[in-house]
Amino acid sequence: MTFFVFMKNICIIPARGGSKRIPRKNIKDFLGKPILAYAIENAQNCGIFDEIIVSTDDLEIVEIAIKYGAKVPFLRTEKTANDFSSTADVLLEVLDNYDESFDYVCCLYPCTPLLEAKNLMSAFDKLKLQKLDTVFPVIEFSVPIQRAMLIKNDIVYWKHPENALVRTQDLEKTYHDAGQFYFMNTKAFLDSKKILTANSGAIVLSEIDVQDVDNEIDWKMAELKYKLKNEEI
Repeated sequence: MTFFVFMKNICIIPARGGSKRIPRKNIKDFLGKPILAYAIENAQNCGIFDEIIVSTDDLEIVEIAIKYGAKVPFLRTEKTANDFSSTADVLLEVLDNYDESFDYVCCLYPCTPLLEAKNLMSAFDKLKLQKLDTVFPVIEFSVPIQRAMLIKNDIVYWKHPENALVRTQDLEKTYHDAGQFYFMNTKAFLDSKKILTANSGAIVLSEIDVQDVDNEIDWKMAELKYKLKNEEI
């Protein structure tokens, strides 16, 4: 007799209304539609989520989220809508107040138009197969961080002088968080209350797939990369 195990997965997109550097960033028009729409569509296109919800404190964001197919079962509380609440706080609030339980939870950030659904699927496969707590995308540093420099009193010096003459190809590759999503085992997250643990893994993305969107120049760079990826240039 064959037994099938059905897993339930939820995607939570945290999209607060306030944004200091780019006003209304989470719903700003990105090449023809709100940038939030890209995150919702990627979650839909990967086909692995039973629920796709947007966590927000903003009624306009609610309207746009629902228009593009996400759910907004409740608004954020004042506690998780301020500048000091963490991503973990937001996720815990949703999971604690939801009337269903889920095996896996994905925190997908709203300003991720360069993300592709296949990356969410790859992360989910790795999470399950390797029995990890979390899987998230990373990108290699464009220059070796072992050659970092510091400036003190207008004098430049090596942070790690022992690496000053080491060939680039002989230095260990290092990576940083791409800032797009975290796919987690729900039980591990609820037990630890931490997104990253000692049992976390990663998928590596290329520079064309990643762009921080913190200012107007970042925004234009993201649009350029999107057009390049989609051969619109």
